[in-house]
Amino acid sequence: MLRRLSVIEPATLLWLLLVGALVVLVAWPVAELLVASFTAPRTGAWTLSNYAAAYGRARYVEALFNSLYLGAASAAICAVLAVPMAWACSRTDMPGRGFAWFTVLAAFIIPPYLGAVGWILLAGPNSGWINQAWVWLTGAEESLVNVYTFWGMAIVIALHSYPFIFIFTKSALDLVNSEMEDAANILGAGTWTTTLKITLPLVWPTILAGIILVFLETIALFGTPAIIGIPARINVVTTQLWQFFEHPVRAEVAAAYSMPLLLITAGLIGLQKLMLNRKGYVSQTGKGGERRMIKLGPWRWVLLAWCGFVCLLSVAAPMVALVQASFSRAWGRGFSLDNLTIKNYRYLLFEHDGAALAVVNTFVFSAAAATLAIFIALAIAYVVKRKLLPMGGALAFLCMAPFVIPGIVMAIGFYAAYAGPPLTLYGTAAMMILAFTARFLPIAYANGSAGVQMIHPEMEEAVRILGGGRLTAVKSVVIPLLKKALLGGWLLVFILATRELSAAIFLVGPETRTISVLLYDLSEEGNLEVLSALGGILLVITLVFVGTGMKLIGRDFMLRRGGE
Repeated sequence: MLRRLSVIEPATLLWLLLVGALVVLVAWPVAELLVASFTAPRTGAWTLSNYAAAYGRARYVEALFNSLYLGAASAAICAVLAVPMAWACSRTDMPGRGFAWFTVLAAFIIPPYLGAVGWILLAGPNSGWINQAWVWLTGAEESLVNVYTFWGMAIVIALHSYPFIFIFTKSALDLVNSEMEDAANILGAGTWTTTLKITLPLVWPTILAGIILVFLETIALFGTPAIIGIPARINVVTTQLWQFFEHPVRAEVAAAYSMPLLLITAGLIGLQKLMLNRKGYVSQTGKGGERRMIKLGPWRWVLLAWCGFVCLLSVAAPMVALVQASFSRAWGRGFSLDNLTIKNYRYLLFEHDGAALAVVNTFVFSAAAATLAIFIALAIAYVVKRKLLPMGGALAFLCMAPFVIPGIVMAIGFYAAYAGPPLTLYGTAAMMILAFTARFLPIAYANGSAGVQMIHPEMEEAVRILGGGRLTAVKSVVIPLLKKALLGGWLLVFILATRELSAAIFLVGPETRTISVLLYDLSEEGNLEVLSALGGILLVITLVFVGTGMKLIGRDFMLRRGGE
């Protein structure tokens, strides 16, 4: 046995260790989640009582259907917002396409729960800016809008989810040549008829794939449903799972309750892949033909106005409300010099007991998770693409598995696997880092896999012929060639981890609170002024990293990789 180990190359041992890490990060939590759902909490015996408890009350079943309705409504609104913008940016002579891209990027960067707080400031009943203006202008006694409704919640979620459909749709439209559109025009079809009957049907599979992705993101979202839905008494799956973790903790019931969400997600991901594999937008010859911009005449200004309207709703209005609140003594008093203050920022930076620690935790955990995810993903991608170990497909599947597991479900799996003995990691920094790593491992793997595939193995073989081992080849060839791609993937995982709430809220301890958890705690306290200031700090730091990424890698690095 020792003789066999002595001839194993050190790189192979490293690959095997990484496989073990992948099992710990993904396979074990999922397996523990499944086992916990069938385990009696006291005796440890196999039982179906957890499922009976999870779905034995009408309120719990109603929450599941509310999530499905919410996902469908938000996805439909996203399609209405995004498809015209994507078509305008890809196919027409609309001015201000850079402005439209900025809108999409900004909506992508802003954490959804922060946008929800912005809309509470704008459309809260009676005290929201819009309602105050309505009463002042018309003298009406009733509010004009109320964000604390089902449709209010659906719209707010859609305003920060439409970038997914935009990216999918624009990427597909960029591949459509003008031949069939020209043929339709020759036969007498106008611009709008051609678009509705020729262009959009060609990319419909991709639009549908984007709609499915938004649906899945929505049903797995915790922050916005908690901030808006709980006060409105609209219960959804994620908020119900959170209630199962209130004292006394019923982790086994939560595990059982999360199973349908996991099955729905896996099924729809399969449908999404089927839609994308159809690739209805690819020309029959496999080559892209000539693409000509469609001249819209006066209609181009209508489309630009639509992009401006989306920007107003998704970015400008909620951000102005948040900035105003962050510098206010009382946000409801509006703009006035006597209401202006910097005490909210001073309180957070110098007086709040947990704010400084939350900021440090957020960026330490996010940096550690991004580094670990990129390292593991690159190594696994290299093993799979170079066929260094058997069952490479299984490794790739494990790396991508968290993509079909909602973050809140993954968090419950980590709780089931690591909260108790022998590891007892609940509430520790290690637990948070591992959960963030697993949560965003698919993004890192997609980035690393695409990069390794672009490098021809002959370059590495040259290093090995000269006496270097495989690790030397990776260090001397692969990593330098993928430096920018790896940095882009690291930044994207880092930024997403800084705003992660769904996993953090279930695993956080007294000393491991992050900014996202602190923001949620402040929202429960009703302290929207301090919350807005903390959100401003998070956005400023995030923008620094986004600016760094744009300078080093390109302005669309987040959107391009975010849509993979």
